[in-house]
Amino acid sequence: MTMNEFFKIYPKAALGFSGGVDSSYLLYEARRLGADVKPYFVKSEFQPDFELADAYKAAAFAKAELTVLPLDVLALRDVADNTRMRCYHCKKVIVGAIKRAALIDGYTVLLDGCNASDDADDRPGMLAARELGVMSPLREAGLTKADIRRLSREAGLFTHDKPAYACLATRIPHGTVIRAETLREIERAESALSEMGFTDLRVRTRDGGAKLQVRGEQMPLVLEKRREILSALGGFGDILLDLRERT
Repeated sequence: MTMNEFFKIYPKAALGFSGGVDSSYLLYEARRLGADVKPYFVKSEFQPDFELADAYKAAAFAKAELTVLPLDVLALRDVADNTRMRCYHCKKVIVGAIKRAALIDGYTVLLDGCNASDDADDRPGMLAARELGVMSPLREAGLTKADIRRLSREAGLFTHDKPAYACLATRIPHGTVIRAETLREIERAESALSEMGFTDLRVRTRDGGAKLQVRGEQMPLVLEKRREILSALGGFGDILLDLRERT
């Protein structure tokens, strides 16, 4: 099914929106095709502020009004306990929040930005979305991540080369309880490193310390910025560099 065919069948829908590559292209293309698609961004402790800023920018490019829904996901024990099914429980509460807001606004169909490259069998969050009836137009159209980046570039979307981003909770090992202050410390550290010139990085917690993951070509920058990095990660104990290139 093409995107045009999909939106002829479903001309009005709500979209769980992140401001990333996939959902930004989906919103843009849906609006270009004349569909009434409204984006909803759930702002929890797991999303850094720059993601919200990107979401506003991408929604404005698509000429859509963004609705932001604050949500305390750590209030849910199944999420805060950080088991291997954390994403499943988190996605359920997020989708639930969007569904409630969308229904009030008159939208009964809910979409997400999953694409044909995403492996549903390896993503508990996708399982939860599927159980709750969320539809994935990009996936149904057979569009892969590479396709979406290409089409986004052609459309002039600033997200066309945006690195893939996983929520802040993924920086904390399964089995370690997630605390809001830890998430804030990770966000501060990653923001500071981004200002130093690092791109597509991760600061992962490890036994009270931090493990830094960067792209291979940016390994030399770690040594050049060593003192600044130590200062930025001062809230952690041991600070380690993962010598495997981040992929």
